[in-house]
Amino acid sequence: MAKNQFYVVVKGRKPGIYRTWYGEDGAEIQIRGFSSAVYKGFPTEAEARRWFEEHLEQRSQESSADSKTKGKVQQTIIPLEKEDSHKKESKETSTPPGDKHKEAQVVIYTDGACINNPGNGGYGVVILRDGKRFEYSGGFSQTTNNRMELMACIVGLEHVPSGSSVRLYSDSQYVVNGIQKGWAERWRARGWLKSDGKPAENRDLWARLLDLCEQNEVEFIWLRGHIGNVENERCNMLAQKAASQPNHPADQGYRG
Repeated sequence: MAKNQFYVVVKGRKPGIYRTWYGEDGAEIQIRGFSSAVYKGFPTEAEARRWFEEHLEQRSQESSADSKTKGKVQQTIIPLEKEDSHKKESKETSTPPGDKHKEAQVVIYTDGACINNPGNGGYGVVILRDGKRFEYSGGFSQTTNNRMELMACIVGLEHVPSGSSVRLYSDSQYVVNGIQKGWAERWRARGWLKSDGKPAENRDLWARLLDLCEQNEVEFIWLRGHIGNVENERCNMLAQKAASQPNHPADQGYRG
């Protein structure tokens, strides 16, 4: 029997295809202690990708049946809107239990995904605004998970009116800390150099995100991923589905 060289996590902290089992970039840490984790090893990438895509398709169909969402994930951005009967659900899921932050005009949920990292990537966005619900997704080739996390935030903010009060939820500490702790602003002020003098990564996307934040009143909130939040799970599904699609446009800003 051929030795497994690829590991697929379809239900875990960060679903995806992994080249190693152990380590920070491995599959094992994604399912350790995760209730009802679903994963499997494969000797070839083709087998791993096929099994991963089959599960994504199944989850996408189940989600579409439950939410009655129109349309499907594509490589281009596609807005989706739920029927009026689902407005109550959107309002209830706009703020996680226990959130005491002030009311915002717009609530955005985001997530990014990347197969092999770097590799094919995708992003997913859910926007709750004016009693309506919108979804956006897309993907790129040869990119990273961090770039897709940033891109999800950028796409979300690009689809709200300038001057809006926005609460943006992300499960990426890289993104949230970069804004909340002022890292990105200091990088920009130093000509995109970090405190150690090394170039800041993803400067093109950070620059776009900072510009959008200056056009709106944006509150970034870190949300732990895969704890049952409906919109976070939906964003993850959109991102994973987009990442698994073929013929992505190149991520011109990636410097790997």
